Amino acid sequence: MSSAARSVTRTQWAAITAVVLALLFAGTATVASAGRDSGTGTESAPAPSADSADAGFARDMAVHHQQAVEMSFIVRDSTDDEEVRRLAYDIANTQANQRGMLLGWLDLWGLPKVQSGQEPMAWMEKSGSGDHSDMGNMGDMSGMDHGSGSSGHEAHDGSLMPGMATKTELDQLRQARGKQAEILYLQLMTDHHMGGVSMAQGCVELCEVGTEKDLAAGMVAAQQSEMGLMADLLKARGAKPRTG
Repeated sequence: MSSAARSVTRTQWAAITAVVLALLFAGTATVASAGRDSGTGTESAPAPSADSADAGFARDMAVHHQQAVEMSFIVRDSTDDEEVRRLAYDIANTQANQRGMLLGWLDLWGLPKVQSGQEPMAWMEKSGSGDHSDMGNMGDMSGMDHGSGSSGHEAHDGSLMPGMATKTELDQLRQARGKQAEILYLQLMTDHHMGGVSMAQGCVELCEVGTEKDLAAGMVAAQQSEMGLMADLLKARGAKPRTG
């Protein structure tokens, strides 16, 4: 990698680290204040309902984040490349912490972590625009599977929500090694982040709990920064994102 490329990469790492640290530092206060914002019996505002955008986003993003953590642990054991392993560690650490916040809010609100009889992304149907695939400067998401319905995604082969890897793709990632694993991880995680940004933008628009909206906005900023870094890492390996 050229010195100029290394300089760009270091700058992006610094920007991403700043966003991640800010999110993690605010984590404890965010969980606590969510109870005050939403109402847990001590405040005037009622807790979100089980079919609200707040609850739907918390449930769906917790699942979405879990797969990002899983993929990051897979690639950590499949390559010795320091840059990719560091990125994977940051994503796993950040999204595991955020997942804990989301599930913690559901507990505070007295809501189930799994809503039976409700399809993933149903909460986004409340939006006037419906499909959020063009939000947040995400670029062309035509490489994703789009089906009917306002969520703009058709579940198949274990892919429940936009950007999620299929079971087949996860198996391919588990079998890959070295540069092949790095490229596949970066491509899958770019798709994953694109879907995550779309969902988070949906929460910014639809959620009512202020702290949850703030967390969602932070997700958008951090994941967009990481997508820029992943594009550079792919370019350094003679590859490019599958979409966008």
